[in-house]
Amino acid sequence: MVVLKKIGLKLLLVFIPITLVLEHLAVDRPALIFVAAALGIIPLAGLIVQSTEQIAHRTGDAVGGLLNATFGNAPELIIAFVALRAGLNDMVRASLVGAILANMLLGLGLAFLLGGLRHHDQEFNPRGTQMQVSLMIMAVISLMVPGTFHNMVSAETLQLERYLNTGVAVVLLVSYALYLVFMLKTHPEVFASEQLHSEEKEAHWPVGKAVGLLVVASVGAAWMSEILVGAVEGASHDLGISKTFIGLVVLAVVGGAAELGSAVAMGRKDRMDLAISIAVGSSIQISLFVAPVLVLLSLVMAPAPFVLAFSPVGLLLLFMTVLISTVVASGGRSNWYKGVQLLTIYLIFAILFFLFPGG
Repeated sequence: MVVLKKIGLKLLLVFIPITLVLEHLAVDRPALIFVAAALGIIPLAGLIVQSTEQIAHRTGDAVGGLLNATFGNAPELIIAFVALRAGLNDMVRASLVGAILANMLLGLGLAFLLGGLRHHDQEFNPRGTQMQVSLMIMAVISLMVPGTFHNMVSAETLQLERYLNTGVAVVLLVSYALYLVFMLKTHPEVFASEQLHSEEKEAHWPVGKAVGLLVVASVGAAWMSEILVGAVEGASHDLGISKTFIGLVVLAVVGGAAELGSAVAMGRKDRMDLAISIAVGSSIQISLFVAPVLVLLSLVMAPAPFVLAFSPVGLLLLFMTVLISTVVASGGRSNWYKGVQLLTIYLIFAILFFLFPGG
């Protein structure tokens, strides 16, 4: 079964050159380009999953999850930066919200569900999980401040809004840097896995091979994701699907395929600490690193400054997501029905986005 799965992923690599050909020879068929690019990302995400797992054998679950989040978020950062330079600030905000929802509801939900069906009850380190979800609560509260101020902005206070966003971005980046020091240097025991994992029968890759494939696959995923975003508007028209749904659901799932795939794979292997570290850690990185970096980059490399003025609906959904994730992930034990709870919320949100007015 595993061999067939690997063969299937390798066969999907053919969609990478197909995407490049379609991009140049079928510019009037954006829906085809969109689908081909989405399929091309899947095997690259699979390589990121394998490489991360190999590195985690040597570094531990905390560092392995951090590496997966970092390389898995590379497509989101590159896509968002390209969109910023094109002046698509609303799309960037939507993609950030969608990525967090996908990681914490879809990714964690599938990890709990599929892992629970295979292992009945699974255990994880509750201290590390509580630290991560509390950090997400702090991030969401921090993002509410610029949004609240944005609703009160006038022409006279526009410059003050830019100062506020820059200040919030710097504070969030410092907070994320201190979090890394806390996790990797001063308190690594908080995030250490409490389970002993038996060695896999599969051969371990050399470190150079694992790191090299991780970098190459991440760059390739970012490249395919950029093409995917470029075809969004045309694909939305051709397929009859709203851009809201594509941006908040389709792009978030495809662009975050590496993190989602990794979290699910680790859940099925009963490595819940690594699965949670990937899913929640990726959301933390988006909130505390990717979003603030985009604010600072927009000051010098975009036609208009990027402000963290998320819509009230987006902030409400983020807060509810963090709340349900905190409750479900508490206690240090998971089962398949906890996964159902998270997936139920995500499906309800997806229906909302599909029917959301404004195309």
